[in-house]
Amino acid sequence: MKMMNDEIVEEVRAIRVAHAAKFNYDLRAIYDDLKKSESEHIAAGHPFVSPPAVLPAPNSTLQRTRFAHR
Repeated sequence: MKMMNDEIVEEVRAIRVAHAAKFNYDLRAIYDDLKKSESEHIAAGHPFVSPPAVLPAPNSTLQRTRFAHR
C-alpha cells in the first residue's frame, strides 16, 4: 500500500518531533509542558471542552468494525 505524502501531516509530525526533542523525549516533561500550556490558554479565556464521561456507542457498521478491537 503506497502512502500519500500530506504536507499538513508532515508539518504536524515535524512539530511533534521538535517539541519532544525540546524535552529530550521525556514523556513526563512533555506532559507537564502540555498541561502548563493548557492552563495558560484556559486562563487567557480560551474555551476548554472536557471529553465525554461515557463514549457514545458506535452507530454504523464501519464504526463497529473499525473499533471492535478496543
